[in-house]
Amino acid sequence: MRRIRLIISYDGTDYVGWQVQPNGVSVQELLEKALFELIGEQIRVEGSGRTDSGVHAKAQVAHFDTNARMAADKFAVAMNMHLPSDIRVLFSEECDPTFHARFSAKRKTYSYTVQLGAHADVFSRSTALHLHYKPDIEAMQTAAACVLGTHDFNAFKCSGSKLENTVRTVYRSEWIKDGKYLTYFVEGNGFLYNMVRILVGTMLEIGNGKRPVSDMQKAIESGNRSDAGATAPAHGLCLIRVLYPEFDTEEVLNRD
Repeated sequence: MRRIRLIISYDGTDYVGWQVQPNGVSVQELLEKALFELIGEQIRVEGSGRTDSGVHAKAQVAHFDTNARMAADKFAVAMNMHLPSDIRVLFSEECDPTFHARFSAKRKTYSYTVQLGAHADVFSRSTALHLHYKPDIEAMQTAAACVLGTHDFNAFKCSGSKLENTVRTVYRSEWIKDGKYLTYFVEGNGFLYNMVRILVGTMLEIGNGKRPVSDMQKAIESGNRSDAGATAPAHGLCLIRVLYPEFDTEEVLNRD
């Protein structure tokens, strides 16, 4: 039995998320279907995380086990022939059988993109949240800095979540403006369900004057969901990097 590691990119607009769901088509489901059509094996594809409905990925990592003799680096091209155009396997290789896409990950980086301007850009409508007002970027940047370090992020988890350990470490938290786009980058050792979207929602409310900058620190310290802002829409969120002790999606995808 061999273990194959993948890097996958997908536009999550038309999917119910990564994980197989009874109420719609998922990315995981289509990957497993592609493998069955390709090598005739019923295979479980394990991802580094379960992105929600409408969330995108530039560098999702997954692995699967197979008895197929196909060269590991050929799986990417072969699988893409059986996948829709909004899902692409960018890289495939054989890896150590102890590697696990989810449990071996050390850091993940997400981006959340906002488009500024009076009118929404039709070409980014599925990947960026449109804001018709000019936010206070300096205030949002100050709020983003509060997130850095190790904290209990209980206030930033989805209501109804039963997860007990809500302590996470954030290594990067900043907004970067590029023309009409404003993007939040956050890197951490793990994220709670909806954590990034609630962080963004809180900062957007700070940016439009609905709440003071101090509310970010207040929510972190109180741990109360009611002290944080609304959950930002899913379509602006994208998983852009996953880092392992011996494997970095950014380094792999930037190779010549």
